[in-house]
Amino acid sequence: MDALQEQYSQLCSENVRKTNPYILHILQKVDEEIKKGPEGGITLNVAGNNHLVPVQKVTGEDFWLLTKVLKNHSRIHGLDVRYNSISDVGAYYASKLLQKQPNITYLNLMFNDIGPEGGELIAKALHKNKTLKYLRMTGNKIENAGGMRFAAMLQINSSLEKLDLGDCDLGLQSVIAFSTVLTQNQAIKGINLNRPILYGEQEESTVHMGHMLKENHSLVELHMCKHGIKNFGMQQLCNALFLNSSLRYLDVSCNKITRDGMVYLADVLKSNTTLEVIDLSFNRIENTGAKYLSETLTSHNRSLKALSVVSNKIEGEGLVALSQSMKTNLILSNIYIWGNKFDDATCVAYSDLMKSGRLKPDNTDVEPYVVDGHVYLAEVSNGLKRHYYWTPTYGEAYDHASTAGFALVPVGQHL
Repeated sequence: MDALQEQYSQLCSENVRKTNPYILHILQKVDEEIKKGPEGGITLNVAGNNHLVPVQKVTGEDFWLLTKVLKNHSRIHGLDVRYNSISDVGAYYASKLLQKQPNITYLNLMFNDIGPEGGELIAKALHKNKTLKYLRMTGNKIENAGGMRFAAMLQINSSLEKLDLGDCDLGLQSVIAFSTVLTQNQAIKGINLNRPILYGEQEESTVHMGHMLKENHSLVELHMCKHGIKNFGMQQLCNALFLNSSLRYLDVSCNKITRDGMVYLADVLKSNTTLEVIDLSFNRIENTGAKYLSETLTSHNRSLKALSVVSNKIEGEGLVALSQSMKTNLILSNIYIWGNKFDDATCVAYSDLMKSGRLKPDNTDVEPYVVDGHVYLAEVSNGLKRHYYWTPTYGEAYDHASTAGFALVPVGQHL
């Protein structure tokens, strides 16, 4: 078989199209990797946010030619074209690729100007596809119409395991549809429904998700960022978690949860032995809510591994209480606290945790430093969502098959 770059150049010539130098560069790298004889499949990374090489954004027509190259290539198991401009035209060819390339298990199309029509084409392609395991559609405005197509697809598809539809402008109707379908679909392990377009204050989406969690026994990771969840909604989710024994990662960041919501969460954590990661970032649990959690983590829970309380109006008293719980609870390994109000006691408490080795530098988002004999905390770029939107195309190797779900949490294997 000809090298990928040669096939691509030939196709461009035959179809009177200009070669995209960025695609040519990536295919050359893949050809070199194939010659080395890698053991597993290869992910073709044509991300449009690569800052280390000159990038020419991939268009729909570029993507058409790229899919023709990949159509019969068994060594390519993943395709990452995030942050390009393939639009609905590219979505059409992505749907054809899913129908004709039986080896693709990972497809990342996030932020590609795909609309409802393109979303429908991809969802329909997954009615028959039995190999794709992970699909990222983040940031493509497929809206409620596209969301409904994906929900309908999950009634048929029994092979897809991770679906990311965050920031896709889903409506209440499609969120309810997903919660209904997931009471039956046992294949999906992780789903991201962040930031739907919701109207009203009734928390209908949260109520339906709570019902789903009571029935579903296979979902491991659930993202409900920006759902307008208040304390009533948190109560609904916690009531469900008394009965759910599969969910390990709950993301309820950027909502309207206050200290009263922590009463329900602290209570469920006394008996729930499944939850390992909870993201409460950008709520308002304050000192009282932090103390509810710390009491449960100190005296009862021994399963939670990561907790984020970033930007929650917590002051020294609450932050110190959480640090104290880590001295007794040796299972909780990751804690993220930036964006709260640090006092001297807070800075000393977390500095001591890190000095003793109880809290590892990579497992928190603060780093202690000393000025004139006083300990302060600086922010570092760790966190549950550290790679969510900008998975780097450089630095540490990114293996989508072995990382911990959507947010790449460095604690355990969530999916």
